[in-house]
Amino acid sequence: MYQENSRGNKPSQNRSKQDTGTTGFVHIMHKNNVSHIFLLGFPVLHSFNSVLFLFLLIIYCVTICSNFIIMTLVSMSKNLHSPMYFFITQVSLLDILMTTDILPNLLHIILHDGGTMSLTACITQFYVFAYSETSECLILMVMSYDRYVAICNPLRYNSIITRTFCVKSVIGSSFLSSLMMLMDTIATYTLEFCGPNVIDHFFCDFNPILGLSCSDTSFIQIQTALFGTIVVICPFTMIIVSYVHIITTILSIRSISGRQKAFSTCSSHLAVVSIFFGTLFSVYMVPAKGQLLATNKVLSLLYTVVTPLFNPFIYSLKNKDFKEAFKKLKSNFN
Repeated sequence: MYQENSRGNKPSQNRSKQDTGTTGFVHIMHKNNVSHIFLLGFPVLHSFNSVLFLFLLIIYCVTICSNFIIMTLVSMSKNLHSPMYFFITQVSLLDILMTTDILPNLLHIILHDGGTMSLTACITQFYVFAYSETSECLILMVMSYDRYVAICNPLRYNSIITRTFCVKSVIGSSFLSSLMMLMDTIATYTLEFCGPNVIDHFFCDFNPILGLSCSDTSFIQIQTALFGTIVVICPFTMIIVSYVHIITTILSIRSISGRQKAFSTCSSHLAVVSIFFGTLFSVYMVPAKGQLLATNKVLSLLYTVVTPLFNPFIYSLKNKDFKEAFKKLKSNFN
């Protein structure tokens, strides 16, 4: 995926967008002349590259291992064969996919004070990232509905949240996300990239890629805003509505122990939703002009690297079923 600059230097920024339109001949000569993208990463932290590389490498290993353990426990333990844990494995799978899409590239960038990717690889990285993020939004929405039925309509839970419902929800979420992100990716591929070819970020996100194009990007921005409403805003709204009903039902329970038991069944999911959507909205809903680039990078690091690390621990630390399943799994290896 990566190709080093033949002279060992960082690529300089190419002609500006205005330069490409001076004459028809010059415009043709510079049309789509950007074949590789240079990612700057964290230039301010170059003196701490070794420490940062080791730190992120540990995070990557822990993230992969912890999410893989969650998936293994759910598949092997009969006590975890329920819809809620099935959805948790899907979140773990998506977290592994996104982390693997971002972190190996980031480690390369840190190790070499920046990294060069082909334009195709850059747009492909965005597709995988966007697919995993939007799929997780939809899965988190389905999980909130699962908790809503379990707490607000427990007598009908088994008839509503069936295995068929779970499988169809996951397949539908994956299909919708992949279709919309594929349309965005194809539209991005059709753009002309005349320069510059430098992205001051640690991965190929949507806005930095569009910033390199000399084409009119208004259509793809409108399309992406529409898709974002469908796969991000609508799921978040549904989650809020579900939890309003959940909290109302919990508050109507007379016994304190009953309230605590009911809330404990959805507290982990609520924590994951808060972290995930909180960082996501901080990056994409706050106007870029009002946000420092360093702040944007830190927030992006939170939801692409830190959140997938925390998710398995949030779901398992206070969960008795997970603890018992882990003890059994550990005893089998002893």
